[in-house]
Amino acid sequence: MSTGLPQTRLNTRTIVVAVTLGVMAIGGAIGGCVARQPGAGSTPTGFDVPGDMSPQTLAEGQRVFRFETFNDEKFWTDTARMHEVVQTSVSPNTALSVGLKVDAEAIPADVAAAIKAGQVDLTSPATTVTLLKLNAVVGLKGTVSTVGGRDTLVRLGVTCALCHSTVDNSFARGIGRRIDGAPNVDLNVGAIIALSPAITPARKAVYGSWGPGKYDPRFNFDGKSTPLVLPPAYGLAAIRNETFTAEGPISYWNAYVAITQMHGQGNFSDPRLGIHIRQSPDLVAPRLAALRAYQHSLQPPPPPAGSFDAAAAARGRLVFNARCASCHIGGTGTDNNSGVLHDPSETGMNAAYAMRTANKRYRTTPLRGLWQHPPYFHDGSAATLDAVVAHYNRVRNLRLSAAQQQDLVQYLKSL
Repeated sequence: MSTGLPQTRLNTRTIVVAVTLGVMAIGGAIGGCVARQPGAGSTPTGFDVPGDMSPQTLAEGQRVFRFETFNDEKFWTDTARMHEVVQTSVSPNTALSVGLKVDAEAIPADVAAAIKAGQVDLTSPATTVTLLKLNAVVGLKGTVSTVGGRDTLVRLGVTCALCHSTVDNSFARGIGRRIDGAPNVDLNVGAIIALSPAITPARKAVYGSWGPGKYDPRFNFDGKSTPLVLPPAYGLAAIRNETFTAEGPISYWNAYVAITQMHGQGNFSDPRLGIHIRQSPDLVAPRLAALRAYQHSLQPPPPPAGSFDAAAAARGRLVFNARCASCHIGGTGTDNNSGVLHDPSETGMNAAYAMRTANKRYRTTPLRGLWQHPPYFHDGSAATLDAVVAHYNRVRNLRLSAAQQQDLVQYLKSL
């Protein structure tokens, strides 16, 4: 994404990035003084991260996932000035309306009781500052200091949890216990970024067009807009390439996002895309192993009791095995673990995003927790599982009866 400050292009040249304005970012300005790195290796970042699932590593990975900004405050505060926006204009009600979530377990009991009793002003930005001081806003990390006798937000950064965590709404809508790994399908990333005073009206219009639960991780490179649905970060342990276009393993994507989208400080290289970024010290690489370990520990949430017809799902499984399992194979639910990719025309997908990536094709998406994260397909073009089944019945000429389609939907809901 981009704020409208000078842009680099995604092409075969090495990208020269500015440390002072933050690297290619989730909100994204780019400018230039990081030196070109002609000696960069041929292996993209994140392909060779060591494995370790010890309790200590998992605990550190949870901390990184929830609270680590990789020093991206240098963009969100120093360039985008989002701390000023939050301090003056973002009440809890506003925050919840754009899909931000609040961790109820981070709120002290007396404060929680006051909220329940209607004694806390949820229309005041000062209350949002208090929630940030408590580290209760999921995916945002604020530094609050006393200035002129009152709490003042002086630094603001973002973490992985912003897009890939939600809450169970056990306290109120948008407030509850964290559910790490679940995509925040309510999060309107574009609307949040558009609050920055550093963004031009033209770019605000692009961000405003994305809508909840979507984000374009290439916009800051090429200025094109084909937003993707935010994917789940659970059920990844057996998955080989965790991107829609199979460009690399989860640690590759973690590094890409942390540095080129969140504005974190570190090194990232992908010779296939001509991206070579170096920033010292590297705050990202030392945390990739722990972050991946924690993500690998996250299991898909089971479907709620009574949310699908068990008898129909059993029939639907037979339909799935006969018509769908050639691509959604084995326990992983994807033939990409065997290196298979699909041209967009094979599955009737819009090719626009694929053409902006290294492989130009899409992988078969693993099927996990489908009930939890509509809409479907990389671009969210299928609003429901019924629409998914109808699409493939037409494009792949599956010749399913109406009853078979309904049974298949019930099976997908059970996954």
